[in-house]
Amino acid sequence: MLSYALRRIAVALPTLLVIITLSFVLQRLAPGGPFDQEQTLPPAVRANLDRVYGLDRPLPVQYARYLGALARGDFGPSLSQRDFTVAELIGQGLPLSATLGLAAVLLAILVGIPAGIAAALARGGGTDYALTALSTLGIALPTFVTGPALALLFGLHLHWLPVAGWERGAPRYLVLPVVTLALPVAAYLARLTRTSLLEVLRSNYIRSARARGLGAGRVLWHHALRPALLPAVSYLGPAVAFVVTGSLVIETVFGLPGSGRYLVQGAIDRDYPLVLGMVIVYAALTLACNLAADLVYGWLDPGARRG
Repeated sequence: MLSYALRRIAVALPTLLVIITLSFVLQRLAPGGPFDQEQTLPPAVRANLDRVYGLDRPLPVQYARYLGALARGDFGPSLSQRDFTVAELIGQGLPLSATLGLAAVLLAILVGIPAGIAAALARGGGTDYALTALSTLGIALPTFVTGPALALLFGLHLHWLPVAGWERGAPRYLVLPVVTLALPVAAYLARLTRTSLLEVLRSNYIRSARARGLGAGRVLWHHALRPALLPAVSYLGPAVAFVVTGSLVIETVFGLPGSGRYLVQGAIDRDYPLVLGMVIVYAALTLACNLAADLVYGWLDPGARRG
């Protein structure tokens, strides 16, 4: 298992470097610059700002300097919010965004996988049809539709939960955003689990287990469930990327002061270090979650480790 984990890490690190390189180059090649909106700047002042931030250097020199600073954990200063470094801005918003995303993924797992198991065991019955319909609805509706709908129902009509805003130490402000983010992921997990479990239950070794007189519960938990979860585990890695990018919309809809606002505002202001820092953090989180999904997949399927 250790060698399998090391192989996966060896793939993840070059992938992160490629993401950093492409993001750096594409930002610099795009038209415009971080000081284009400041029309009143005299040319001498503009040239001085470029010199201070190193933007007057050749692109390879800028890239080498950035990688050197990044190796020391320095994301550089923000060009639009000049009283803060990029690390400080990320530190302000990332804890809330990470809490929102991880809670949504956990809720999706706790709801989606049991729902898929229940639908597979009740195949052709009312429970199966109801859960299939709900999962289809959860997949079809985008988060920017379900979010306001949930806020309208539980916030404005029932007055159970706050509609927007954030208060530290008050988890009730995260309930609606977490549920909104978790719904499509839970729906996908339910569909994948149902389909995979039905296929496993029709396999020959499951028939053999039943022929030996094993009970339905033992067949499910000891023989069928582990291979049936492989597609769901494979999906969880990319699902985290969906949750992270989807949280940008959710943070805006529910007025949460997460890190998504810095990415959006940094892109508008052409704040190179801020946008690149956010991209690196999101990419690292996505690769880490994919690595965790690969390790769980390897634990469930020993053949994947040998491959």
